[in-house]
Amino acid sequence: MRALARGALAAALAASLPVPAHAAALACRGTLYLTLDTGNMRHAEAIADILARHQVKATFFVAQEKTWRGDHALDPAWAGYWKARVAEGHAFGSHTWRHGAFRRDTPDGKVIYRLMDGRQLTLGADEVCAELRQPDTRFAELTGRRLDPLWRAPGGHSTPGTLKAAEACGYRHVRWAPAGFLGDELPSAAYPNAALLRRALATLRDGDILMAHLGIWSRQDPFAPMLDPLIAGLKEKGFCFATLPAPGRRER
Repeated sequence: MRALARGALAAALAASLPVPAHAAALACRGTLYLTLDTGNMRHAEAIADILARHQVKATFFVAQEKTWRGDHALDPAWAGYWKARVAEGHAFGSHTWRHGAFRRDTPDGKVIYRLMDGRQLTLGADEVCAELRQPDTRFAELTGRRLDPLWRAPGGHSTPGTLKAAEACGYRHVRWAPAGFLGDELPSAAYPNAALLRRALATLRDGDILMAHLGIWSRQDPFAPMLDPLIAGLKEKGFCFATLPAPGRRER
């Protein structure tokens, strides 16, 4: 299944707004959807502060990733962080449990899944669903709230078989717009923060899905603090922010 299309996002959002559509149109020149993957969580608190200061709601995609503290993002020690984000009204989707890479489909209808340590597993459809459900189950244990029926494959890369299995158990895949790739994974020497900020402000358009992380291991000069001027600049251009509209959840 394809990632959510811009037009479908805009239509779903307009249908869910409690204010008349013409009033929303007057208030915003366009709507953007900021999404944040767990990553190593180093800047999780700082990003939460930025979102709160700008009164922006984001969609978080959560996985049991190793954090800069040496624990994992969905361990009980992070319950307070996630409960606070739930109370603020953000949206949440699955980013898989083990943050592996879906590499290819096999002739017998299974999927090759490469783990972070290099091991490769062969998953059937039920096992793909389990990989998406486990963050959902843990998040509910930590916060009392289920994830929305959305998911993002690590790296955004999936396979037809994986997408079909995920859809069958109630999760719709979400990628990001080309302009929405904010570049926080890129080497900072070649892609300095100022350049990434200028590019985003110049190229983002109505309906775009933006993607960044709550912390990245590889980037020397972290991009996360630049979310502050980025959001401010986009608001000055007339953009509003919203969480991703969630499709109806199937019985799973």
